[in-house]
Amino acid sequence: MTQTPKYVYYFGPEGTEGNASMVNLLGGKGANLAEMAGHPDLRLPVPAGFTITTEVCTYFMQHGGQYPPSLKEQVEEALRKVEKAMGMKFGDPENPLLVSCRSGARRSMPGMMETVLNVGLCSKTIPGLIKKTNNPRFVYDAYRRLIMMYSDVVMEKAEGIEPPEGMGIRVQLERMMEELKHKKGYEKDTDLTAEDLQQLCEAFKAKVKEVLGKPFPDDPFEQLWGGIAAVFKSWNGKRAVAYRRIEGIPDDWGTACNVQSMVFGNMGDTSATGVAFTRNPATGENQFYGEWLPNAQGEDVVAGIRTPNPLNKATKTEQNKHLPSLEEAMPEIYQQLLDIRNRLERHYKDMQDIEFTIQEGKLYMLQCRVGKRTGTAALNIAMDMLKEGLIDEETAVLRVAPKQLDELLHPIVDPNAEKKATTIASGLPAGPGGACGQIVFTSEDAVEWTKKGKKVILVREETNPEDVEGMRAAVGILTARGGMTSHAALVARGWGKCCIVGAGKIKVDPVKKSMTVNGKTYKEGDWITLNGTRGFVYEGQLPLIDATENPRLKEFMALVEKYRKLGVRTNADTPADAKIAREFGAEGIGLFRTEHMFYGEGSDEPLFILRKMILSRTAEERRKALDELFPFMKRDIKGTLEAMNGLPVTIRLLDPPLHEFVPQDEEKQAELAKAMGISVEDVKRRGEELHETNPMMGHRGVRLGITYPEITETQVRAIFEATAELIKEGKDPRPEIMVPVTCDVKELDITKQIVDRVHAEVEKKFGVKIEYLYGTMIEIPRACLLADKMARTAQFFSFGTNDLTQMGFGFSRDDIGGFLPDYLEKRILMADPFQTIDQEGIGQLIEMAVRKGRATRSDLKIGICGEQGGDPDSVEFCFKVGMNYVSCSPYRVPIARLAAAQASIKASRKN
Repeated sequence: MTQTPKYVYYFGPEGTEGNASMVNLLGGKGANLAEMAGHPDLRLPVPAGFTITTEVCTYFMQHGGQYPPSLKEQVEEALRKVEKAMGMKFGDPENPLLVSCRSGARRSMPGMMETVLNVGLCSKTIPGLIKKTNNPRFVYDAYRRLIMMYSDVVMEKAEGIEPPEGMGIRVQLERMMEELKHKKGYEKDTDLTAEDLQQLCEAFKAKVKEVLGKPFPDDPFEQLWGGIAAVFKSWNGKRAVAYRRIEGIPDDWGTACNVQSMVFGNMGDTSATGVAFTRNPATGENQFYGEWLPNAQGEDVVAGIRTPNPLNKATKTEQNKHLPSLEEAMPEIYQQLLDIRNRLERHYKDMQDIEFTIQEGKLYMLQCRVGKRTGTAALNIAMDMLKEGLIDEETAVLRVAPKQLDELLHPIVDPNAEKKATTIASGLPAGPGGACGQIVFTSEDAVEWTKKGKKVILVREETNPEDVEGMRAAVGILTARGGMTSHAALVARGWGKCCIVGAGKIKVDPVKKSMTVNGKTYKEGDWITLNGTRGFVYEGQLPLIDATENPRLKEFMALVEKYRKLGVRTNADTPADAKIAREFGAEGIGLFRTEHMFYGEGSDEPLFILRKMILSRTAEERRKALDELFPFMKRDIKGTLEAMNGLPVTIRLLDPPLHEFVPQDEEKQAELAKAMGISVEDVKRRGEELHETNPMMGHRGVRLGITYPEITETQVRAIFEATAELIKEGKDPRPEIMVPVTCDVKELDITKQIVDRVHAEVEKKFGVKIEYLYGTMIEIPRACLLADKMARTAQFFSFGTNDLTQMGFGFSRDDIGGFLPDYLEKRILMADPFQTIDQEGIGQLIEMAVRKGRATRSDLKIGICGEQGGDPDSVEFCFKVGMNYVSCSPYRVPIARLAAAQASIKASRKN
């Protein structure tokens, strides 16, 4: 007889059924609730509840919203345990238990999915709760919150209803509440009396029926199952899907649903709710950091509706210094919380994000999870915890995500310009670095403007999870309301996005698309600058500069080097790029493109000569032009070899199709015709003759050298002469000659004959011994299949993953914009294969080439020089298949170094 799967896990003061290791099944929230309630070292005051597993979510999605057969029975059994632990009964008229329904995926997705509080309040249970608490105001406040949340989450969003901007049911109900406060002359929500709230609840229910066409449910169990279904449906909600795309979270993970006994922070002045971090999530400082609100429910803190109070005196800011801290208002409770903070850090050995509620002087823990943090905080927390002996070196290296390192290299506002600039507003520094952009007021506009190449700052009264795509698109985020634990702050911190929240002087009018500060109005399109590290807003465009070298970062990178085994080079075409990469720790150049001298600064003269060469009719004409070009080639190669003195430089022979360099505008054509003594028509005709239908697969790379050996000879001579001159100057140049676009070893053999001849000639001419390596770029699937033969001649392989991906997929990298977004949206592909190596398909070609190449030549040096060389997942893949190095752009070198060290640590831990 098959055993019925267990779908529901109870947690509470006794008999907790899960633990922190069960995160895939119980989600992060459920696993940590079980750990806090049940682990012998913790046993914290957690209100009893139960978790419905992620497997139910998957079943629910696959079966059109149906539940597994045994779920109802398991939920009822767990509910009985909760009732026993709490001494109350769900749906009971005399002593009612109320619960919350909250989502909880295995990885934190702040604000992406839904929560419903106060489930179980209805006409049957309200009188009993009033009698029990003797606090009608609290009961009707809890009921109006249930109506607002439930109608929004369960009756509107979960049903896929998408009302026009400003017409959602929740917004309409909030408007009704604001109107009542205005009519009565009240300032705050807490000024509303029990009678006001009772009337408001009745008006709310009428509005819900009018707008949504069905009555608000008055049965506790209907509310409970509605809440559970809404949690599972929200996994496929628009914003959750958008967030998963950005964060690379798989769709099939699903979310768990946590049903937990309600404890109330809104029962009066001895009640409160709060969110805290065991260390500062923006800076990493070892200070207990957080926010709380007296007489409120949890949603009030994160929604940013009221400016929250500081947790303690030490963390007061300009914005909240006038408000009493929890340390001052409830010193005993604060001490209990401080003790819990210390226990949680010792237990989890990481910074925790915690939620708590105080009900009539008693503290309850509602959640703990690993806290999201900025790159700066991640670095500081890792190094501090290492010094404190909480974690070891390997763990410290794993604690900083490669993308967080990217954040630490983010631009900051130029301090000199800042000194002269006037601050128009200030708020809480929620996300790092500086940002400068044009103001937009909606998420949609942020996305649209960014698509047009504009830099935008998204300005909102407060952000909500619907804004997630606009927040991603914007270079910075500014909100008038909200604290360090508000939605904007959490999401921005997770992404390392520049963000300022709670800038109270700003009045935002989303309808007129304007904001007013100190009487001055700023419209959509106006420029502002944010300093997200300090929380200052400036008018206009202030210059941004690179963040200066951080001594802590140097210390951390020294630790990284201790564990890194995979080499990291850079793709660089100029001595300036080479110098930057070297400062970032590059161990050589994995790709120097000889054609770079024909682009950008100082390229006019060599490009003009190249064009003469391209349009030459005879080998003699071509040689003459190449002789003119030779000094420019030698100059550029020599400069880069010198900048990388003592380190290898892989020089790729000319790769692009020649027609790319033919002039298209008439002035340049006339200039070229005059220099060559031919007509403009001749120039046009010769250019047209070079035109190819599919140039990416046309006359380029090694094929140019096969047809025109003199082109190869000139480049090789420039490489060897530059090397010889540097040796004579006492330098240590280490050239590696790389032949591109090869598909057969015979191409390498023919080219090698030229290389050998020129090498001997230059050695004789200069009287020096020149050491070099000869290899090829593997970028055609056939070369992977014949890698054993290629390795007979090639001393190294460098995977050109851009072209290998194009040819492996049959996708043109320049034309994917029309269909790739749909492939990602429909999950045909999980990621853009031009950003991260497609390990399943292209990865097989790479693995095969590595294996076959090394079978022929055991000391074959192998690297990668495509765009993916700086992508952490691709770096890990390269380490796994046994490459010697990865090569990436200069600014991604530190990221690749960290990813390489992490790959090495993970592999040793697995073994």
